[in-house]
Amino acid sequence: MQIIFQTTITRIGDCARDALQDDMLITFREGAPADIEAFCFIHRHGDTAGELRAGGMMELAERRYSITAVGSVATQNLRELGHVTVRFDGESQAEFPGSIHVSGPVPEDIPLGSTLKFIA
Repeated sequence: MQIIFQTTITRIGDCARDALQDDMLITFREGAPADIEAFCFIHRHGDTAGELRAGGMMELAERRYSITAVGSVATQNLRELGHVTVRFDGESQAEFPGSIHVSGPVPEDIPLGSTLKFIA
């Protein structure tokens, strides 16, 4: 198994947890514009070692999810902005070019300091 990307959640925007109620997780690297930061789980930006692909895994706060679809610009957005939108719906086709879809239950909460990992 190869780690494609690993980071730690360092801040949680005031409205970020609201997206969980819509089966979504939105991330952005530290230094995001304030209006965007309010809706995101902010993390330390790290290196991206490879491409995100369906069939890989996402690990969030010690729970694993199967990646079922990856939008055409999701890896680029992660690499350049630390931004992804994860949909917990198990869809086999990405809804938007920046979306990553995973199979598994929506987290009830994502605590500060949680680790987010994408694994090939």
